[in-house]
Amino acid sequence: MRRRLSAARRDPLSGLWTRAAFERRAARALVREPHAVVVMDLDGFKQLNDTFGHAAGDEAIRTTASSLNTALAGLRGSVAARLGGDEFAAVVPAPDPVALPWLLRGMYDAVCSPFAYRGQTLTVGASIGACLTAELPAGSLSLALRRADEAMYEVKRSGGGWRLADGPTLTHTTTLGRRTGRPGTTGKEATT
Repeated sequence: MRRRLSAARRDPLSGLWTRAAFERRAARALVREPHAVVVMDLDGFKQLNDTFGHAAGDEAIRTTASSLNTALAGLRGSVAARLGGDEFAAVVPAPDPVALPWLLRGMYDAVCSPFAYRGQTLTVGASIGACLTAELPAGSLSLALRRADEAMYEVKRSGGGWRLADGPTLTHTTTLGRRTGRPGTTGKEATT
């Protein structure tokens, strides 16, 4: 029964935690010590899917998950998840925030490394945003995710890479509870 429950909390494609399992684990971790909350979105994923097919996109998701796990392997207490589609998140203990840029650069380099798919070498890019919980009131996971998402959005607009959010002040407006401009914020999305 335990194995079934654990499997149900894992994304079947990536093997990472699902959003709900991630949020539970991340919220518990944030209470114990300062962390960096990281949000990552793949760049060029739709084009890869459209050009090489969904199986290539699936391989990109699996490879990204593996790269994320490798980047976090030595960081005890880290939790990584696939939030959905080509969006990922992680919480990483951050007792020394000075090391965070090296971690983010390492994650970026690992995810953007070429991978093999049916005799071809493919790549995806990444936009990564992070937020230090030590800069937030009471280690709020929702605020940390929001600030990391805003940092990710800013770096995506500039062509990809990584960025660390500066403090707790929100920099983007919200619509329907999400950063304005994200899917689900116009109220006009198709419901199929």
